[in-house]
Amino acid sequence: MAAQQDDFHRFTGTAGYIASAPLVDAVNCSVALERPLLIKGEPGTGKTLLARHVAEGLGMPMLSWHIKSTSKAADGLYVYDTVQRLNDSRFGGGDVSDIRRYIKLGPLGEAFAATTRHVLLIDEVDKADLEFPNDLLRELDEMRFTVIETGDEIAAKERPVVIITSNNEKELPDAFLRRCIFHYIEFPDAQLMKKIVAVHHPNLDAALLDQVLIKFYWLREQSELRKKPSTSELIDWISALLRAGITHEQLAAHIPFIGALLKKEQDAEALIRFDQKSGRYPTDWKELGPRYNQ
Repeated sequence: MAAQQDDFHRFTGTAGYIASAPLVDAVNCSVALERPLLIKGEPGTGKTLLARHVAEGLGMPMLSWHIKSTSKAADGLYVYDTVQRLNDSRFGGGDVSDIRRYIKLGPLGEAFAATTRHVLLIDEVDKADLEFPNDLLRELDEMRFTVIETGDEIAAKERPVVIITSNNEKELPDAFLRRCIFHYIEFPDAQLMKKIVAVHHPNLDAALLDQVLIKFYWLREQSELRKKPSTSELIDWISALLRAGITHEQLAAHIPFIGALLKKEQDAEALIRFDQKSGRYPTDWKELGPRYNQ
C-alpha cells in the first residue's frame, strides 16, 4: 500500500547537494509510491551521492550495497557462513546446532529487518551479470524473503527508500524497469554548475570561477575527447588550482593540472596537439557559442 499523505516524507534537497526540480520530483514520487528510484547519468554527476543526501534530507539511516561483477542477488539478502560453522565444529568454537548464528544479513536483508525506515543504495546495478536485476524482482516487489536454512521469513516493517544507480554499461530488463521510477540526471548547465561549485568552494573569486567554467565547458565540447570531464573532476581541478594559487589571468592563458580533468592518454595528447597548433583557449563565454551566453 502506498504511503498515506500524513505519513509522507518529502525530500526538498540539502545544503550539500544541489538537486534539480525534476530530480526532487522523482525522489518524492519514489518515496510516495514506495517504488525503487533508478538513477542514470554520466559518471561523476552525483548519482551515488544522491542516496546519502536523500537519507540526510529525510532524516533516515542509510545502508549501501555496492555491486561488483561477482555480486549475486542472494548476497544482498543474507549469507550462510558455512566455513565458520565448519571451523566451529572442528575446533569447538560454539553451538553449531544453532544455524541462525551463521546467518549474516546483507544490506537488503538489513533494510527489511530494520525497525525504522532506511534509505538503501544499490550502487551500479549494471556491473553484475544480466540476471542480477531479475533475481531481485520478487524481493523488491514484496519486500520480504525467506531464509532457506531456517525457514525464517524476513519482512519489511517499514519499506525502505530504494535508490538504484546505473552507468548504462548493460541494458536492464524490462520487467525490472517496470517496477522502478526512472530519472536521468542531465549534465548541469553553467548556471546550475555555479551553484554546485559554491557548495564545495564557497567564496570562490568570481573572475576565477568564470575562467574555470569557460575552460571546463570548452573541453567538454571537444569532439576528439573520449571521456569528457565530469562534475567531480571539475571540483578536484578547482581544489588543485586554489592550492597552487592560480589566478584568473594565468588560467586565461593555459590549462594547468590537466590530469585532474582528462583521464585518458588520447585525450591528453589531443590537448597537446591543440597547444602546438593554436595554443589559444577561449576566455569569454561568447566564444563557446550562443547556448553558453551568460
